[in-house]
Amino acid sequence: MLTKTEPQPTEHLADKHFDVLIVGAGISGIDAAYHLQQQCPGKSFALLDRQEAFGGTWRLHKFPGIRSDSDLFTFGYSWKPWRGVPIATAEEILKYLDEAIEEQGLREHIHYGLKVESAVWSTDEARWTLTVVEAGSEERWQVSCAFLWMCQGYYKQTGYVPDYPGAERFEGPLVHPQGWPEDLDYAGKKVVVIGSGATAATIIPALAERAEHVTMLQRSPTYFYARPKVDELAEQLRVLDVPDEWTHEIMRRKYLHESALITQRSFEEPDGLKADLLAGARAYLGEDYDIDTHFTPRYRPWRQRLALIPDGDLFKSIRAGTASVETDEIESLTETGIGLKSGKSLEADIIVSATGFDLSVLGDISFEIDGDPLAFEKCWAHRGILFSGVPNLAWVFGYLRNSWTLRADLVADFVCRLLNHMDAQGASVVMPGLRAEDEDMPELPLISPENFNAGYLMRSMHKMPKQGDRQPWIFSQDYMLEKDEIPAADLEDGTLVYT
Repeated sequence: MLTKTEPQPTEHLADKHFDVLIVGAGISGIDAAYHLQQQCPGKSFALLDRQEAFGGTWRLHKFPGIRSDSDLFTFGYSWKPWRGVPIATAEEILKYLDEAIEEQGLREHIHYGLKVESAVWSTDEARWTLTVVEAGSEERWQVSCAFLWMCQGYYKQTGYVPDYPGAERFEGPLVHPQGWPEDLDYAGKKVVVIGSGATAATIIPALAERAEHVTMLQRSPTYFYARPKVDELAEQLRVLDVPDEWTHEIMRRKYLHESALITQRSFEEPDGLKADLLAGARAYLGEDYDIDTHFTPRYRPWRQRLALIPDGDLFKSIRAGTASVETDEIESLTETGIGLKSGKSLEADIIVSATGFDLSVLGDISFEIDGDPLAFEKCWAHRGILFSGVPNLAWVFGYLRNSWTLRADLVADFVCRLLNHMDAQGASVVMPGLRAEDEDMPELPLISPENFNAGYLMRSMHKMPKQGDRQPWIFSQDYMLEKDEIPAADLEDGTLVYT
């Protein structure tokens, strides 16, 4: 049982003013608070979170088998060594976050059960005023800040479920992993999991341990990457009593190097990378398994997320016969399962719609600037952190091919440097704006579909800001570039207007 995970009693915030308000107490919000406390020690700040305790993703999701799908040496913080195995459970991650909060004295700054409903900027007052709704009540009150730091994550609280034909006829539970019922009994049941992404890869081996049988129903295959759950190098370093900080940094660099190589290969030799990934699947499933049908995607590797499976657990469940794969399309749900367009039928006591999520743009908060609603889709993204026409606001949007925390770290350093620069300038407001030489920039989507085309992004790109073809208006999604570019960013290049 985790300790100190329950929300602490907090003083009411109504009508208080802070130098910085951080929305979200997940991995990004905690990271932001750490950097702010270290680099801007004179700033007053608070974190607001709508959940009952810290943790974000790892508090919200409760489906069987929930774990990270990237290594904790890069998903963990640069300033707090990870001491466990690279792929961790939600409980282990929450324990790590709890330790971070305690060690850094952040607990008193975090306030739970608070949903931010709206944020209104006043240039005359140089402040954001947030209207907050308390959980379990309709009580609304306001709190204000000079700078607003959005760390609320990137998806809505409820998952994406397609409008399945005949869904009303199905007699069993139809659930989404994001809203997993705690009392759902799947022992001895036939379960169909619709989807083949990271969530499906996580939940299917866990369900297969108790269910009669689990079927993964996919419209098209996904690339899976099987690797050992335990890293031999990390274990050897610990045996040799290498300090935790050194071990963490060595392993962090190892995983970053491997990730960079895989990403590079996905662009420069996609066929070779594809062959290696499929060979990995074949090594677990056997030469006779129909890899071409069930595990050979139609897109090049890394145009959608490369789903990690520790110790090949998904493949092992399939090989053992406790799970199987159907590659087909849904015709209709029936009383007892799913009818497929091929004419086949799948029996199901429970259907799990592991079909992803809907993007939450700026936390789905209603934003207003000097009386006008914010048209976020018309803004230019300044290094993917700040936005043209939006004063004193930063948004953490992480990497899609690397651990989210890597960019949260870079953003935190940038924001703290910016706040200190504003103080040195005697400025109370900063707002990005195009220079004369930027006026001819092409309007490009924040995430290019040629680069990454996951469904949740493609469904919501019309709500997202745009990027250009030159710095600082490029959001490259490339950590190896940004780890050097963002720390060296010129805060006086004419794209940031201080008043």
